[in-house]
Amino acid sequence: MRHVKFGRTGLRVSALCLGTMTFGLQCDEETSRSILDRAAEGGINFLDTADVYPLGGDRATAGRTEEIVGRWLTGKRHDYIVATKCVGQMGPNLWDQGMSRKHILDAIDASLRRLNTDYIDLYQLHGFDPATPIDEALEALDAVVRAGKARYVGVSNWMAHRIARGLGRSEVKGLARIDSAQPRYNLLFRTFERDLLPLCEEEGVAVIPYNPLAGGLLTGKHKLEDKPNEGRFTLGRAGSMYQQRYWHENEFDTVERLKGIAKEAGVSLATLAVSWVMANPAITAPIVGASRPEQLADSLAAVGDGPMAQDLKDTLDDLTKPWRAVDAER
Repeated sequence: MRHVKFGRTGLRVSALCLGTMTFGLQCDEETSRSILDRAAEGGINFLDTADVYPLGGDRATAGRTEEIVGRWLTGKRHDYIVATKCVGQMGPNLWDQGMSRKHILDAIDASLRRLNTDYIDLYQLHGFDPATPIDEALEALDAVVRAGKARYVGVSNWMAHRIARGLGRSEVKGLARIDSAQPRYNLLFRTFERDLLPLCEEEGVAVIPYNPLAGGLLTGKHKLEDKPNEGRFTLGRAGSMYQQRYWHENEFDTVERLKGIAKEAGVSLATLAVSWVMANPAITAPIVGASRPEQLADSLAAVGDGPMAQDLKDTLDDLTKPWRAVDAER
């Protein structure tokens, strides 16, 4: 496993990050632990979760994923970089969500309890809350860092102009800096290449993209004419979101063409897709997930194969160029 510099910080992390959002719903605890074990065997020491996980669950299941990860980390916490997030609805009150100082400070304490740790390596805002002044959120994150509850802070699902403003305000006010961004990015969704990725590369913000396999569509195992019957496309309340993102004729047409390129290159489509994400110089570590431990093999192979050949990357870039202009809401 290669290790890479985390943005402009002094931290180094594995070149792949393990996403855990299915733990506790799609994956029971035994399976989740097996996936964590396999990731660790493959050299992944960077784990990403969130207080609202498992994805597709409801308020009653929120926090279950952090608890599973926390139990697995017992006795080996120092060997892993642990990232989690807040902003989502975690309780019945209006203030149990968002970017307010109250919620951020409440949320990190709750995550620390569930993860059974006294610090988070990377604490991220899971979305943008327009009802809260950005300075309030940044000041709360700064307080979290100064209290020793988090080492670094970042954001997920923020548009480029909001990250730029956050960087500017933290610089002006002398606050903890946004050191990472977590956008959606894959061969079927390249919109952020136009603004967010160049911004992060120029400003030294680490990029840890999710959905490198487009919810599993880029494994090539699905067929448009079949009703989704497994994986992210059937995962509780999240299933319809994934179908809206990717279950369309144009996406399937692209996947079919990508299969041919992968076959010619002598790799699986999944390995090809993850390798392509890693080939972008703005990318730090893609977040890869699995519902079974053996599914991590293709993602791990993307690291083992080394950098993608430029001619292969050019071919993939040309084929998927239309996906640089898709609607960011899809």
